[in-house]
Amino acid sequence: MNSFYTQILLTLFFVSIVFLHIVKKNITTVILYSLQSLAIVLLLVNSFLETGKNSLLFVACLVLVVKVILAPAFFINSINKFKLKFLVTTYVNTPLTLISVTILTAFAHSKLFISLAHIIPINEHLLYLALSAIFISLFLIVNCKVALSQIIAVLSLENSIVAFGFFAGLEQSPILQIGIVFDIFVWIIIATVFISMIQKHFGSLDVTEMKYLKD
Repeated sequence: MNSFYTQILLTLFFVSIVFLHIVKKNITTVILYSLQSLAIVLLLVNSFLETGKNSLLFVACLVLVVKVILAPAFFINSINKFKLKFLVTTYVNTPLTLISVTILTAFAHSKLFISLAHIIPINEHLLYLALSAIFISLFLIVNCKVALSQIIAVLSLENSIVAFGFFAGLEQSPILQIGIVFDIFVWIIIATVFISMIQKHFGSLDVTEMKYLKD
């Protein structure tokens, strides 16, 4: 595995998740998700080039079609349909969000997770970074006020888990990868219904409007 190449891809992946916390435009959020998904594709392609296993190339193509093309197309269609130009602000303001991201990153690098980082010792720092991405994605889910951005946050978490699995040596398990891709298809279906229902009943995708629900 080309360590320098994969390190660059994972770093860009991590940075994209950080930026998901601070961007305000919906279209920018979709682009960031698409780019991080593309990083996953490139990691799989790199593994295919080094191992020659066709199953990896097949999975990479599936991820490319579903995560890089179909999912972003769905989100862009939703943005145009509901005329969503800007995201509602997050629960935590930008400075506190960045502080939280820093704390979560430091927590992921703590000795509590040393056993996980040592699954493959040569990938220790990469596994720490992938674990940081998982925690930051979890924070993104609870920090978002808009249904669209929450869905992207969940998909970002899924990407982070895939990245961790890749550096933990699980990338050569096509059944697992295909299962994840299938999960994305399910998410697209659920997201379509979820977004449409919220917009129809509340006239907004701001999930804080749901606090006005009455029995």
